[in-house]
Amino acid sequence: MHISQHEIFGEKMNQTIGGILSVAGIIGILFFGYQYLADSESFSVLGADVAVSTGDVVPVLISVVVFVIGLFVYRSK
Repeated sequence: MHISQHEIFGEKMNQTIGGILSVAGIIGILFFGYQYLADSESFSVLGADVAVSTGDVVPVLISVVVFVIGLFVYRSK
C-alpha cells in the first residue's frame, strides 16, 4: 500500500487547522468564561447566597463549538 505525498500533506493540513481551532476554542472558553463569571453578582436572601449572571453565555458556547470542531478536524484522516 503506497501513501501519496498528497495524502500526507492533507493529513498534516488537517492536524494544523484542527490544532489552531482547538487552541482558539480553549482561549475563547477561558477569556469569555472569565468575562461571564465576572459579570455574575451574588447576594444573600434569607441566609442563602444567590448568584445571578448578567453575562452573555453565547460567546462561551461558540468557543466550545469551535474547540469541538477543532478536535474532530485534528483527528480526521
